[in-house]
Amino acid sequence: MWPGYAGDGFAKSTWVILWSLQKARPVWITNLQEDETEETEGPQSPGRLLNPALAHSVAVASCGNLFSCGAEDGKVRIFRVIGVKCERELGFKGHTLGVSQVSFLPESHLLLTGGNDGKIRLWDVSGKTEKPQKSPVKHTYRKKAKRAACPTRGGISGAPGAEDEGHAKIMPKLDIEHGEKVNWLLSTKIKGNRSILVADQTSCVSVYPLNEL
Repeated sequence: MWPGYAGDGFAKSTWVILWSLQKARPVWITNLQEDETEETEGPQSPGRLLNPALAHSVAVASCGNLFSCGAEDGKVRIFRVIGVKCERELGFKGHTLGVSQVSFLPESHLLLTGGNDGKIRLWDVSGKTEKPQKSPVKHTYRKKAKRAACPTRGGISGAPGAEDEGHAKIMPKLDIEHGEKVNWLLSTKIKGNRSILVADQTSCVSVYPLNEL
């Protein structure tokens, strides 16, 4: 079985589907838009109509039974696979704009998220909260060699907590001001050092070290 989302680049959907690859059929489906009954009412409500819960990215943790979904409404949702169904364990506002990318660090419940707001954040979704770390130095690489260097931008600052749907506050371990819409990100090791690779709408690939984690 494998989680996925319905839709493509032209017709995105709010549906998240768990598929049985052996039988080539869905075994569990949820609609993110219908799962908003606990949202706060008031002045913010009209904005949600402009930012529906369209599923942008899904990532599976190394344990195999936990996955995350990032959506256009700026929220991050964590689901646990139990048999042939899934139960939502956590949901919180992770970004001010859509969550374009989610990615678990290997062998952990640390979750990287990238947003249309130009931020990259690292969350401990096991329930533990920690203070943000110091800012790493970002390195950038051109996809094609050019004389001009890529402009330096980004850095980590203290991040406000995100309210989850159980009214607990979740603090990001890292809050990186990348400055561009995040199109893709990945945690990997470069020469033995853990780093974040980030691609955006420019011709640069950015690298943020995670040596302190």
